[in-house]
Amino acid sequence: RPRPRSHRPALPQGCSEPAGREPRLRDTPEDICFEATANAIALHPARPLLAAGDVDGDVYLYSYSCTEGENRQLWSSGHHLKSCRDVAFSQDGQKLFTVSKDKSVHVLTVEEGRLETRFPKAHSSALNCVLPIDNHIFATGDDGGALKVWDLRKGDAILEARQQEEYISAMAVDGNGKILLTASGDGTLGVFNVKRRRFELLSEPQNGDLTSVVLLKRGKKVACGSSEGTIYLFNWDGFGAASDRFALRAESIDCMVPITDSIVCVGSLDGVIRAVNVLPNRVLGCVGQHLGEPVEQLAVAPGGQLLASCAHDQKVKFWDVSALRGLVVDDYRKKKKKGGPLRALSSKAAGSGEDFFADLRDEAEPEAAAGSDSD
Repeated sequence: RPRPRSHRPALPQGCSEPAGREPRLRDTPEDICFEATANAIALHPARPLLAAGDVDGDVYLYSYSCTEGENRQLWSSGHHLKSCRDVAFSQDGQKLFTVSKDKSVHVLTVEEGRLETRFPKAHSSALNCVLPIDNHIFATGDDGGALKVWDLRKGDAILEARQQEEYISAMAVDGNGKILLTASGDGTLGVFNVKRRRFELLSEPQNGDLTSVVLLKRGKKVACGSSEGTIYLFNWDGFGAASDRFALRAESIDCMVPITDSIVCVGSLDGVIRAVNVLPNRVLGCVGQHLGEPVEQLAVAPGGQLLASCAHDQKVKFWDVSALRGLVVDDYRKKKKKGGPLRALSSKAAGSGEDFFADLRDEAEPEAAAGSDSD
């Protein structure tokens, strides 16, 4: 049952509003704090709404705002019995898909959080990711490497395949909703034809788990992040073998989202969110960080100006990535000292002066961490 919230949520620490003061406008919305770690976040395709799923199986919808004290919890839903692993808005923005370790898929209405459709034993293994393909068709991937494509009009799966040996970590689809790509923990990229409902091919395995997959360069290139901290690039026509690889100085790449046609933001185990240009391959700098806490998922707001991230610190943070759109990266590379600090690309990124230390002081305050942290 959805649990509507009418009262004002508590303001974050240090944000009590003095009477009669004009509410302050910020570059980014304030952090949203959760009682348990949020595994998954999604931003609405048209409105300033954030959905989050946590390790306790609860799903929340918030409205976010750059005006101080204006973030609002709109509803929460406790239908999942175990950890919620992924959330995604439908393309029309009216439905929210959620998948869980309890093997179920839920479809909720965005407006009031009502459970509209439920597939209780959708897979035989715990679910890991969900991807809406159009307003009726969506795909799900599980811990055992199985993929299913569903049609809400039929109320059933229209494609079932298990071509990969390990968990499906992430999925992407081309602009026509025809070719579906699945990244797997076995190091392979799977290619499926949704329109013809069939498996096409697997790439050769790369080093480490593939953790993410995105389309770049107007759909001509596909980038996959790996647990070893490498980005593998594939040509659209050549999924069998990677055309290029680029090792970041990061422990891992756990999640990745495209900001422009050439720039991605990647989240890592070290808590740093890096901006990376693809072809020419260059780490541009740091857009933000969850200090020492692994980044679970990233999401981009419509317009590409704002990035949201969730991590093990039980917070969703927002970052201003508008500067990335104007960056031109040429092939000429200046000589740079190896191992130097990452360039700060937003006012809240590490290394950008006093604001960063203010952030550190906020972060250092001990908070009672409630709820379970294990997935």
